[in-house]
Amino acid sequence: MRDIVDLNCDMGEGFGHWVLGDAPDEDLMEIISSANIAAGFHAGDPNSMNRVVKLAQSHGVGLGAHPGYRDLQGFGRRNIAAPADELVNDILYQVGAIREFGRRHGIALQHVKPHGALYMEAAKNEELSSKIVEALQEVGGDPILFCMGVSRTYEVARRHGLPVVREFYADRDYGDDGAIVFKRKVARPDPQAVAEKCLRACREGRVTTESGQDIDIAFESICFHSDTPGAVEIGRAIRSALTENGITIAPALTVLERTN
Repeated sequence: MRDIVDLNCDMGEGFGHWVLGDAPDEDLMEIISSANIAAGFHAGDPNSMNRVVKLAQSHGVGLGAHPGYRDLQGFGRRNIAAPADELVNDILYQVGAIREFGRRHGIALQHVKPHGALYMEAAKNEELSSKIVEALQEVGGDPILFCMGVSRTYEVARRHGLPVVREFYADRDYGDDGAIVFKRKVARPDPQAVAEKCLRACREGRVTTESGQDIDIAFESICFHSDTPGAVEIGRAIRSALTENGITIAPALTVLERTN
């Protein structure tokens, strides 16, 4: 049984007057322990980054950069066929923005989590994963890299000694291979069903796939998305289910320190 876990969510996912989803960042920040903040390419702008980083600092939430493909129109959920070196430079550009706003507000960068289609591409692309890991080590600070356990990203990070956290996806379905089923749009899930799914994963290390098969799942962090309909209710249900069953929710860095 996992008795301590991180709870993360994607934040600041808007641009100017446009906001995706119906979940206010202020409400979500009270629920989570780590925040993945949109860094400008799939969503986010300097004003939203500044606001959400400041929120993370005031709530004691782990600060994460959430870099994506340069795809505002498609919200970073469309694949872009660019060389790995170019994509890594885009990632570093976005990570630097979040890191600097963190410095402004006195909070260190805890982690980096690629967004959407970029996350899924890195999961299967060893060259891209290797270049991401090498670049994060070159710029220093050893930020934690968030990824799926069944991914090239996890294998490469472990091999190179970069801190890495595996995610369990609360509001996404799983395939029989242990990877999430990538979808651009999702329906409104039942918060209690999602919470029970997370509690079972913590207690048993198991999840039921789309085909009905039970598979093993290993993770240090649970993710839900701010653009999933009913995100605040989902987050609250997950948090209540875990804490009421003796499972501590803490930032990813604390989880790694206690479990490694």
